[in-house]
Amino acid sequence: MVAVITKIFGLQHIEIAEDIVGDTFLQAAETWKEEGIPSNPRAWLYLVAKQKTIQQFRRDKIFDERVLPEIQKNLVTTEVIEVDFSERNIKDSQLQMIFAICNPAIASEAQIGLALRILCGFSIDEIAQAFLTNKETINKRLFRAKEKLRTEGIRMEMPADAAINNRLDNVLHVIYLLFNEGYYSATKNQVVRKEFCMEALSLGFLLTEFTVTAQPKTNALVALMCFHASRLDARQMNNNHFILYQHQDENLWNRKLIIQGKIFLDLSAEGTEISSYHLEAGIAFLHCEKEDTAEKWDSILQLYNLLLQINYSPTVALNRTYALYKARGNEVAIAEANKLKLTTNHFYFVLLGELYTRVDKEIAKQHFLRAISLAQTATDKLTIKNMMDLL
Repeated sequence: MVAVITKIFGLQHIEIAEDIVGDTFLQAAETWKEEGIPSNPRAWLYLVAKQKTIQQFRRDKIFDERVLPEIQKNLVTTEVIEVDFSERNIKDSQLQMIFAICNPAIASEAQIGLALRILCGFSIDEIAQAFLTNKETINKRLFRAKEKLRTEGIRMEMPADAAINNRLDNVLHVIYLLFNEGYYSATKNQVVRKEFCMEALSLGFLLTEFTVTAQPKTNALVALMCFHASRLDARQMNNNHFILYQHQDENLWNRKLIIQGKIFLDLSAEGTEISSYHLEAGIAFLHCEKEDTAEKWDSILQLYNLLLQINYSPTVALNRTYALYKARGNEVAIAEANKLKLTTNHFYFVLLGELYTRVDKEIAKQHFLRAISLAQTATDKLTIKNMMDLL
């Protein structure tokens, strides 16, 4: 709704759209409490939002003095203002909005905040919690980002064909970060933020519906998210504790999402480009088979070797070392792990603890204790303690 209404007013007046939508939901809360939820809540919300948008046009001087000239540049006529909440226009507006948000002029940390706020409807409190900061910091960050939308004259439109590929990289990265925040939440009291994962997946599906954005790397990212999302329900217990991969109940995996992911993985094979999303999706697909074989882990290891070449990160290096352990054994993996020296990363010491479990339990315990001291969340500390207790 924000995307559709912003398309009418222009990005420089995005707060008007946010206010209209906020007022619509406030009216819904008050009316539905007294009269009950209508038979078609979505249609009710769209109708009220349309009415409020028209009222805004009639009374707001900003429209007469500043917005109208901008609209006249883009519309053949302004005699009738059409607030179009059709499914197609909603998707078009969301697509244009995410490309506007991911403009290089906006700081990368603000892009995901804007995406959460405008496209996904998250509250300031939820965004602050996701970034482990306070509401004031998030409000300032979003304010600066919206100022950039104004001062840079950023419009809700698709980039030129020559720029679409580079901008798409930015869009995919924001969606990837949004999904990761849900899959492994950095908040202190939640293991998984499933709603973040589902919003990221929804935006990914949106990109696959448009020819210009349905590129192989887009399909690869959607495949990756499908495979990971298929295991969300198996990754946590009722008390919000992690369930490690090897202990997950395979019956809780979502087979429909796995099948859907395989379809997008096949589509991603078109063309000649191999992105990090392709390799990560391949790894995630292999993890959707619980059978623990040397051949499986050797394939995963080879994919990690390629991934390190095109997108090195400490996380990839650690995961590759674990795959090396599963494919080649403890000694080879320990020698490789000692080269990494990621001494401020608690996952590094978790890995060392697991590698030494069958070699020297006392050394393994010391590594687990070091991991606990470095872990930032109570959930991580408890998970590591449980691993140590199994020694």
